[in-house]
Amino acid sequence: MIRYVTGHDCDIDDDVTLGYGDDAGQTVVGDRARIRSGTVVYGDVDIGDDLTTGHDVVVREDTSVGDEVVLGTKTVVDGTTDIGSNVSLQSRVYVPTNTTVGDRVFVGPGAVLTNDPHPVRRDADLAGPTLERDASVGGNATVLPDVTVGEGAFVAAGATVTEDVPPETLAVGTPAEHRPLPATLEGGNLL
Repeated sequence: MIRYVTGHDCDIDDDVTLGYGDDAGQTVVGDRARIRSGTVVYGDVDIGDDLTTGHDVVVREDTSVGDEVVLGTKTVVDGTTDIGSNVSLQSRVYVPTNTTVGDRVFVGPGAVLTNDPHPVRRDADLAGPTLERDASVGGNATVLPDVTVGEGAFVAAGATVTEDVPPETLAVGTPAEHRPLPATLEGGNLL
């Protein structure tokens, strides 16, 4: 079996691994991808056109990635995840299993999304967060399991999001409090 297929005009560094895993299905990478050194993309991954990665990115199995997506240096997408189009996940972002990221979402450097409500204490279903289209998550923010960040919502840098953020709302602090979205932050993300 062919482990991976790439589209036209891709620029992939020599020490990139595509289709990793013995029992995994095929990985598909669309046109014009720029994949930098140290990146590992597992099998059963479907990536659209115009992907750009930083160095040392990991994308685990059973993941779909839309068009025009940026995965910053040392970002980890831990599989069974859907990422929309025109998305920017900056450096050192962690995306756990069972996460959904909508179109035109921005996630700042060092942000952590989580999926285990009781880490190593109890068995629980892993439920990653949902970031709806045009949501923004600031640097070093943390979004807890099974939380939805609504369409056009804005999570401030360093916030800890413990409950759903309504659409077009600002979430600030630890734990995050909801405030009206300032006029300067209204409208969709320009990615």
